[in-house]
Amino acid sequence: CVQASDGTCINEDGGFISVLYGALAQLAFNLLSTDADATASSPQVARVISLLLLSTIVFCVMAVHYLNADWHLWRDSKLTLESILDRVPDIASQVDLPPLQLPGEDCNDNGPQYGATSSAASKPIQLVDDASPAILQCYSPATLDKLGTVPNLSAGQVSELAMRSKVAQQSWKTTTFAQRRRVLRTLQKYVVSHIDEICQLCAKDSGKTQVDALLGEILTTCEKIRTLLHHGETWLEPSKRPVNPMMMHKSAYVEYVPLGVLGIIAPWNYPFHNMLNHVLSGIFSGNGVVTKCSEHTSWSSVYFHSICRAALEANGFDPELVQLCTGVAETGKALVECPHVDKIFFTGSPNVGRHVMKGAAPFLKPVVLELGGKDAMVFCEDVKLKDVIPWAMRGCFQNCGQNCCGVERLFVYESIAHDFIAAIVEKVRSLRQGCPLSENLVDCGAMVMDAQCILVQGLVDDAVSKGATLHCGGKRNTYNGGQFYEPTLLSGVTPNMRYGRR
Repeated sequence: CVQASDGTCINEDGGFISVLYGALAQLAFNLLSTDADATASSPQVARVISLLLLSTIVFCVMAVHYLNADWHLWRDSKLTLESILDRVPDIASQVDLPPLQLPGEDCNDNGPQYGATSSAASKPIQLVDDASPAILQCYSPATLDKLGTVPNLSAGQVSELAMRSKVAQQSWKTTTFAQRRRVLRTLQKYVVSHIDEICQLCAKDSGKTQVDALLGEILTTCEKIRTLLHHGETWLEPSKRPVNPMMMHKSAYVEYVPLGVLGIIAPWNYPFHNMLNHVLSGIFSGNGVVTKCSEHTSWSSVYFHSICRAALEANGFDPELVQLCTGVAETGKALVECPHVDKIFFTGSPNVGRHVMKGAAPFLKPVVLELGGKDAMVFCEDVKLKDVIPWAMRGCFQNCGQNCCGVERLFVYESIAHDFIAAIVEKVRSLRQGCPLSENLVDCGAMVMDAQCILVQGLVDDAVSKGATLHCGGKRNTYNGGQFYEPTLLSGVTPNMRYGRR
């Protein structure tokens, strides 16, 4: 080589390029071979080896890039380390759950029954006492025992709670995703440590069995938390968009920013999941959340709400970010029309959904509506009955059919209808119904509302009067005076029957 004026060694045959080839080849030989001197005697070998090494490096970098884009390797590694190293607080001592056995609660000692003929009548407690209209009474659908009372909030009180959430949201929206994940992991830790207590509270307040609570309340909530922890930050990252040639000097992307305060009107079928479902996604996206729980499951909702507030407070954040409104329809109307609420989520009937849209329209307030339907399950000729009937049973009778995606109609090909009915009717008749908190094993609990028992009875009576065949059930199960309706199977239902449409 020739020594330059600045001391740089320049190869006479190729300048810096040759020096680079030689250095890379030397590195490759040092890594992969013991014969490092071969590079000096053969420049062509050095060039080939260096190009192979460069190609390998480029290939590995590209592979890692595309694998990370599809599999999110860096994200998963970061989240794994975060969950291991960042220990979350235990909020058990900050959540004051009620006693699991209430005074006067008396489940039927005779065990689950089917087709009971007791003369006991269901006499539900009046939710709003005329003497105390500001108080909402809570009772157990399975036993009709009084559980307690909650406030029946006015429009002014709803507005005050929404304003508190709005103030707290101003600082919360600046938090990092790591801080938000910490709150969610705190909630997750509490939930998985108190499964039995949460299931019993749900069974007491909504009448469902504890298995239904485990599947519909705990499992779904834990999966929502897991999904947000794993994907939430990725979903909320700025999302790039392509630009046209005229705007090639620009870059386009969609940026997701906190909206403000979300108003949630939750249904009564799954009080725990319905409470946490929108709170989880709402606070993770930087929003405040005000939930109006159902007047039929307010008692347990108060305790479930306290879990959310405790998780925020334990991590140093303002618990006023999440608020709970208890009350009847007027309370929900006040939440929809509250000027401090920026978006409404409603789950319920199509009729009430129309009122929600009407109430939000003057404010140009966006709404998300999840409304009831008439869900159907179709069985073709080639099905194996022993495999599909368990799914039909779960779809129809989980939580006594009080599901957002519960099956209400079974369409069966005529060629297999006889065998299908013969097989499923025995399954329906064998379902054990009773108090979900008794020592006896039960498959079906109570209906949340007495009005639903009356509604279902009217639909069944109308169908039978117009030619439908009643195979089993079709009446209240009144053995302990609770709000029980027997598991029922009808066939020959036609569109001219109310049950076929509603």
